[in-house]
Amino acid sequence: MTSRPEISLAERKRRLVSDELTEAALQLLAVKGFDLVTVDEIVAAAGVSKRTFFRYFASKEDVVVQFLADMGTGIRAELAARPVEEPPSEALRHAISIPVAACGDHSDRALRVVRLILGTPALHARFLERQAQWRDELAQELTTRMGSGVDLYPRLAAGMALTAFDAVLHRWSDSGGAEDPAELTDRAFAVIAPALDPPQAAVGR
Repeated sequence: MTSRPEISLAERKRRLVSDELTEAALQLLAVKGFDLVTVDEIVAAAGVSKRTFFRYFASKEDVVVQFLADMGTGIRAELAARPVEEPPSEALRHAISIPVAACGDHSDRALRVVRLILGTPALHARFLERQAQWRDELAQELTTRMGSGVDLYPRLAAGMALTAFDAVLHRWSDSGGAEDPAELTDRAFAVIAPALDPPQAAVGR
């Protein structure tokens, strides 16, 4: 019983260090460019040792990959929390709105990070790789919500939602942050909602 608070404290400390490293790395990478930033610069900015950095991340690319992994976890968790009776278009829009809202809340920082990911071929490839994983996870969640026998629908719906997400990020990035990402999300989902909310009889075909 006495070990739980110690584990909790250790976990909080681990997450704090990880968050500080992530923040320092993303800011440097976004400002200077992926190829120009070294791990030495990241640890200096975060105020930790290089040994500490490699305890959490295998490389500077891994920092961004973990950032993307956390984003995907948030999308799936939000979808799982939506009411079962809610139309899929609404549930998926709310799920996608979590990372989009984060962009709007921290627009300057988020814009730099989004541009970094979209403009660096290696990072963009990892982003697309993560989106493929998110699609599978969202499809599984949709299957759980709707029951068995839904055939192709969950994977198609998850793919459409993530395509909308990708389109919003590109449009927001291209606008230099001038357009409201939340409003862009609403517009994107207005386009795909008819396909996301088909007649119930058509879902199982």
